[in-house]
Amino acid sequence: MTAEDRKGRLLGVDWGATRIGLALSDESQILAQPLSTLTRRAGKRAPIAKLLELARTHAVTGVVVGLPLDERGIEGDAARSARALAAAVAERGGLTVALWDERFSTARALRAVKEMGGSTRGRKEDVDALAAALLLQHYMDARRGTAT
Repeated sequence: MTAEDRKGRLLGVDWGATRIGLALSDESQILAQPLSTLTRRAGKRAPIAKLLELARTHAVTGVVVGLPLDERGIEGDAARSARALAAAVAERGGLTVALWDERFSTARALRAVKEMGGSTRGRKEDVDALAAALLLQHYMDARRGTAT
């Protein structure tokens, strides 16, 4: 079963060593929008309790965790950490979790902001949430067969 097999909101998670960008879909799983960013303190565990609290607050039925592969598609430490996060969310939250290749999602988010004439200075949290929205949107589009 995939994260979108049950209708309802999906939570997109853009994993990062310092920040975790979050995005939320609409209930029909057509559109994704940035939600927020969680900060992970150095040497501390990921804020899974806060992530699960947000999932409950927004009545999330599934979670899509970005899998940060390198440019050749190989998993490194970051991907292993994202897998561990996904497993913890599934276990502790009882949610269906899908992993999705998120290569270059942050770079795409940065490019989108700049193309719209915006600045990313001092807005790292916004960029991470936008990256999560891009990853979630791509996931949903691919599942519907409308990804470009």
